[in-house]
Parts: sequence; structure tokens; C-alpha cells
Amino acid sequence: MRNLIKGLILSCIGTAAFAQGSPDYGAGMKFNLNDDGTKYLRVLAWNQIWLRSTEMNPGTSINGEEATSSTDIGNRRLRILLHAQLSKRYMIVTHFGINNQTFTNGGAAGTSGTGAYGQGKKPGLFFTDAWNEYAVVLPGEANKFSLSLGGGLHYYMGLSRMTMSSTLNYLTVDAPIFNWPLIENSDQFARQMGLFAKGKYGHFEYRLSYNKPFATNQVPVDVTDASAAVAVDNNGNTKWSKAGYFEYQFFDIESNLLPYKVGTYVGTKKVFNLGAGFYSAPDATRTSVNGVIDKHNITLLSADAFLDMPIGKKEKKMAITAYSVFYNYDFGPNYLRNLGIMNVGSATPDFAGQAALAGPGNTQPTMGTGNIWYTQAGFLLPCSAEKPKVRIQPFGAYTYKDFEALDKSSSQFDVGANFFLDGHHAKITTQYSTRPVYVTKSDSSLKGEFILQLQIYL
Repeated sequence: MRNLIKGLILSCIGTAAFAQGSPDYGAGMKFNLNDDGTKYLRVLAWNQIWLRSTEMNPGTSINGEEATSSTDIGNRRLRILLHAQLSKRYMIVTHFGINNQTFTNGGAAGTSGTGAYGQGKKPGLFFTDAWNEYAVVLPGEANKFSLSLGGGLHYYMGLSRMTMSSTLNYLTVDAPIFNWPLIENSDQFARQMGLFAKGKYGHFEYRLSYNKPFATNQVPVDVTDASAAVAVDNNGNTKWSKAGYFEYQFFDIESNLLPYKVGTYVGTKKVFNLGAGFYSAPDATRTSVNGVIDKHNITLLSADAFLDMPIGKKEKKMAITAYSVFYNYDFGPNYLRNLGIMNVGSATPDFAGQAALAGPGNTQPTMGTGNIWYTQAGFLLPCSAEKPKVRIQPFGAYTYKDFEALDKSSSQFDVGANFFLDGHHAKITTQYSTRPVYVTKSDSSLKGEFILQLQIYL
């Protein structure tokens, strides 16, 4: 039995390492705590540096100067993850770092100006994940069934595959962000504190969680017409949220040792999965009509499909990756949230033109009550060498959004390519993206952003 457990654990580690598209990498920075390697500490570290050229929304200023475009370099993610297997059943995961540091913002809380701790300098480290986990039923102990229970600040947030995606191995340069619909409102960087259960039954995988959302207290604008009411995040004495994701894996069975779902296996696995998930939080938003406050539940649903497999002649090492997800979001009447990743812009005082409804910089309507359909696909180009210096993977993505708060739906796209120097461990990604810019609820156009990402992952 001991040898079986050891084999299962080492198999999980090997699968996780091989999944990054670099078979030479092995188990990475893994430190055994006993002779047979069943107790260990694994350290993962990565950084993602972005160089960008961005068309700004109308009404944007950067550091006090009006701007229609911007070029910059910033730290999208600088992270360290510690994963400790302290016994055959007991595991601890901690994950910390910084995100979104630019030349104008991203510094430690409360910093401002241009001094030693300026507004873009010396960002504060914070914990992204911190949880304990106990394997109640290990793989192999109860035929096809396994079960682990855990608790803490965790990433088992249900809803969709991309809601629990790994940031190390995306097909595109990054996630579309609406896959984390609560981001930095009632969660902490896509995490909540609570309890979770995970496991498998054969090819079926399940994840469930019961969480205490972080408090929100935005004040709704009082209106006289109920049809004009706009829901905002205000959950008072928060009620517990529930989340889940259920997936059937038709071909290769993916590792669920950690929650992070792979974006592209770069031809190292044969995967086809169908999944569905949910998130619900009672009385999570509020509206105000004629001075009367009304509370609304947040109910989020999704269905998705993921395909990743080698194709063609084996010696050519070609592969395809595709993912499609449909989200149905209900945050309450006319709820809309505008976001811009690493946004360096601020509003221009007394702007003479028609400013963007979403705000300055690269903000856009990102999530809201309504529907979102997102699809991405990529193709790993053939190679002839046994160990090619570079593998190239062009990709494209399409997003359709239809929000209740806007009179017009939107379509946007991303195109780019991954240049793998050593799988995901050393890669360069280029991407051009469009985003909708609304100046009225029914009048929109597209603006663009080019990103060059440099990623190192150990």
C-alpha cells in the first residue's frame, strides 16, 4: 500500500511537471523530506513581464497629461508557491507575490507621489492562496472514488475551468478577466475563505466549496423608476456563498492535486472535457428605488468544453488546443463593472469631448448581468528537430458580451502566438487585442492593445 501511495504521489508530480510542455524539466524545485520522497516541499516561482502599446479611451490622462496612447512595461505577476506534502494525506499550499505594477501605480497601499515609496514603487506582497487539505479517500482506496477536504483562502471557486485556471500556462497571453466575476470585490484575487471538497470518480471530477465572501459596501444610487435601478456590490453581514464545478474527462485524466487548470498542454496530453459550474451568494448586491433598499442574490452559471491533443504525424509534434465557455451572470438589475488590467490612465478634468462610459485608460465593460460567450483556439506548428530551439503556437480568441445595462452587445478578438523556448518555463507571447469603448449605451467602437509578454517559470 505504501508503494502504491508513493507511486501515485510521484505520478501526480511528474504529470504536473510534464504538463508544462517541457519534458526535460522534471519535478522542478522539489525537496524531499524523507528517504522515499513521499514527504516533500515543492517550490514554484514565476514572473510575467508585459511590454505594451495601448490606445487609450477618450478622456484619459497619464500622470497629469492628456493621452490618446501609451507605451509601457510592467510586472503582470511575480509569484512564489510553496506546496508541502507533510504526510500521505496532509498537504499545505501557500502562494504569495505581487501583481499589476506599472510606472504609475501598483505600489504598496497608501503610497502616492514620486518619492521613495511612490505610487508605482515597492508594491506590498500578499497571499493569494493559503489552505490546508486532508485526503479522506486516497486514489485506489475505494475503487474509482477519491475525496479530499480542505479549508482556508482557496481557489476552488467553481463556476468554470477558467475560473480556476493556472496563470502559468495560458494559451492566450492572459485570462479574459470576466472568468473571475467577483475579482477584488467579494473575493481576494479570485479567492474566498471557506471550506472545499474535491475528488474524482473515474473520469468524473467534482469540486465544491462553501465560503464567506469578503464584505462589500458600495452605496446604490437612489432612483425614482425601478427600471433605472442599478445594482452595486453591498452584501452587509455577508451570507455564505456556494460554488461548484463538475467535469467529465473523456480521454486522459487530468491531475487534481492542485486546483489550477491547464490552459494548453503543448501536445503532451490527449484531453477532451465537458464541464458545468455555478456560484451563488444570497443578498450580495443592492438597489435603491425611492429610498427603499432592495437586496439581490448573485447567481452565476457556466458550461464549457476543453480540447487539447496531438494531431497528425507523431514525429511532427503538432497539437491543437481549443476552449469555449458560456457564462450566464445575474448580479441584480443593470449591474455592470468596468475594468482595465494594469491601467495607467486617469480621468481628464473638464474633458471637452465625449469620454468613455467605462472610464479612462484601457477600461472596458468586463462583467455584468447578462451573457458572455468566449472561445479560444491554438495550433502548435510542426517541427522536424528532436529538440527544437523554439516551438511556435499561433492562437486566436473571440468574445461576445450582451449586458442588460447596455443597449448594444459587443464583439472583440485577440490574435497572437506563443514562442516556447522551454515549454511554459521560458516563453515569449505576443498578442493584439481589441476592446469595446462605449460613449453612450448604444454607441461603441473598438480600440486596440498590443502586448509582448516575457515569462519565466521555475
